[in-house]
Amino acid sequence: MAKVEITVEYCKACELCINVCPKGCLQIGETTNAAGYDVVEMKHDAECVACKMCAVMCPEAAIEVYK
Repeated sequence: MAKVEITVEYCKACELCINVCPKGCLQIGETTNAAGYDVVEMKHDAECVACKMCAVMCPEAAIEVYK
């Protein structure tokens, strides 16, 4: 199983990671960061295959994926 860590203060809710995830594991969450963005969160942890596409796509380097 993979572990995805999202740095809340870096996320700008651009949704690029959500759109690129082949398993649809990410969604906009209810947590709001200091800049006022509702940050991305995992919705299906068990389905993540650690492809790292979300981390590669993130323009703010807010996502880290661990296998």
